[in-house]
Amino acid sequence: MSPVSWEPHTVVTDEVVEHAPVAALAALLDDGLAAPGVGDELPPLWHWVALARWPVSAEIGVDGHPRRGSFLPPIDLPRRMFAGGSAGFHAGITVGSTVRRESRVTSVEEKSGRSGNLVLVKIRTRLFNEDGACAVDETQDLVFREGGAAGDDAATPDSASGLTPAGSPLHRHAAWEWELATDPTLLMRFSAATSNPHRIHYDWPYATRVEGYPGLVVHGPLMTLALAELVRLEEHPQPVTHIHHRVLRPLYCGQRASLVRTDSQESGGMTLSAVGPDWTEGAEPRPNATVTVDSSTRQ
Repeated sequence: MSPVSWEPHTVVTDEVVEHAPVAALAALLDDGLAAPGVGDELPPLWHWVALARWPVSAEIGVDGHPRRGSFLPPIDLPRRMFAGGSAGFHAGITVGSTVRRESRVTSVEEKSGRSGNLVLVKIRTRLFNEDGACAVDETQDLVFREGGAAGDDAATPDSASGLTPAGSPLHRHAAWEWELATDPTLLMRFSAATSNPHRIHYDWPYATRVEGYPGLVVHGPLMTLALAELVRLEEHPQPVTHIHHRVLRPLYCGQRASLVRTDSQESGGMTLSAVGPDWTEGAEPRPNATVTVDSSTRQ
């Protein structure tokens, strides 16, 4: 951590759930489902796009994210990763309505392990609908860690310009068996939709030569949203009341991931996993990301 003095504080804003970004996400997913219109309830986790926050340009740091030391603590580790979180859905949020957002960093934990030093940051966000009810109570986990090895002989993957357009990113093979396909344009569009300026998702030289990745990194929230979207696509009959999600390892642009249901399908909840191309059929899945969904009647 930087020695600069920092204290957590709550940021409170009133925001309109605009239709345009919701329509943009529907166009990006291109999965055959109609875009929610004004008055319709947001699907689970779509508030990530509907209420995306754009930092002013003067705040942007080297990695594309806002400089740390204001809302986030002044952590001097270069790699920032979305590690997952959880969200409870207690009431509906409709397109066109106004919500109150309250966000605060709730914990900062420094650790040291085999991969070096890292800092775990938890952020709690609550969204209140126009009736004053807490509609969404969410925690997101961020990990800051040391950079990967980079230099002249760092990763030298094929140029991103050579990747074939993926078309619609979600492809169904069987019940609860889908595939996620990505290309650079999809990642750029998702970065714009979520106001995520992190350069590892669209800047090939930065991702490979500065942060040491072998290619453009697929957004953790994109894998998570794709998994959550399966609940709607498979017409699950009950409303989602809670989602717990984890991003376990990177998926890279152009790699196809299997989106599959990995629970016993006998309990009230379900677990969905995104499994990258290094998984072979018959072997135990080693997911890149998981989503656990609970469904019941809202209280």
